Amino acid sequence: QVQLVESGGGLVQPGGSLRLSCLVSRSIFSINVMGWYRQAPGKERELVARITIGANTNYADSVKGRFTISRDGAKNILYLQMNSLKPEDTAHYYCNAVLGSTTALRAEYWGQGTQVTVSS
Repeated sequence: QVQLVESGGGLVQPGGSLRLSCLVSRSIFSINVMGWYRQAPGKERELVARITIGANTNYADSVKGRFTISRDGAKNILYLQMNSLKPEDTAHYYCNAVLGSTTALRAEYWGQGTQVTVSS
């Protein structure tokens, strides 16, 4: 089992920055894939950024060049650094973890999320 606890959300002005944190209850290097997702009112949940156990990363086109996903193995924390924030980034952000490299053993976990609001 994996517990995920997000923090760092809040209200920020357009052009500002925030860093989201996801505290993980086990070694992040034992987790195959970790990512950040977001969901805005009236919209589907979407992938924001993802990092694999081998440190390969993927980003949504809308956040490339502005957001950076990273991890701290010593503290078991996944980060999402968000720069040059836009009102369109306003959403509830969720931490996600996927364990297992096979279909039979795959398990997925979600945190409760943290709200990010970008507004003047």
